[in-house]
Amino acid sequence: MKDARRRMKPGQSPASVRARARRIVERLKQHTPHARVELDYTTSFELLVATILSAQCTDERVNRVTPALFAAYPGAGELARASQARLESIIKPTGFYRSKAQRLIECGQTLVERFGGVVPKTMEDLTSLPGIGRKTANVILGACEGVPSVVVDTHVKRVSHRLQLTQQTDPTKIEFDLQAVWPERYWTEGSQRILLHGRYVCLARKPRCEVCVLYDDCEWTGKRARPC
Repeated sequence: MKDARRRMKPGQSPASVRARARRIVERLKQHTPHARVELDYTTSFELLVATILSAQCTDERVNRVTPALFAAYPGAGELARASQARLESIIKPTGFYRSKAQRLIECGQTLVERFGGVVPKTMEDLTSLPGIGRKTANVILGACEGVPSVVVDTHVKRVSHRLQLTQQTDPTKIEFDLQAVWPERYWTEGSQRILLHGRYVCLARKPRCEVCVLYDDCEWTGKRARPC
């Protein structure tokens, strides 16, 4: 209750805030019925690797790199024994390839040493992997394990602020705020739909307000007037 009140304007009730948050997800669902993670993967290991590579890189570019990467390193064991130079040469198009290669090898080694080469299935265990934070852990839990999870990336942060679903700037606090206004069944799809909305419509510099299905529910002072 306290979290909901922190987001409210005078005259709003916690129930109205939650109803508006659910309405936002439903409107996005009508517009994009099938919202999915845009990284290509078939296993939780592949999604873990792809998510690490997606830092400061588009999903499209990651998807061009991962077929060769997964063919060379199909599991944690192969990744743990990888030559850093060879790994760097494969993932170089994703940027920051030296640090990413080091992180991937360390993750592979930790998976082998602590988890028998299997990607763990809890937030605590996932975030114990080298360089893995809550965002990556939530991606894996929501997409692969069916665990209700709120992913907060730069798009979710921006859009949830513009929609006044949170006043926080810390990603973990934003995650908890969104959990507070959505039922658990909305967590995974809600954050994924907001992520895609931010990626394709509610852009950082030039938001496409003219095609936004959330226009009437958006109280952002910077939103653009629609043409008459």
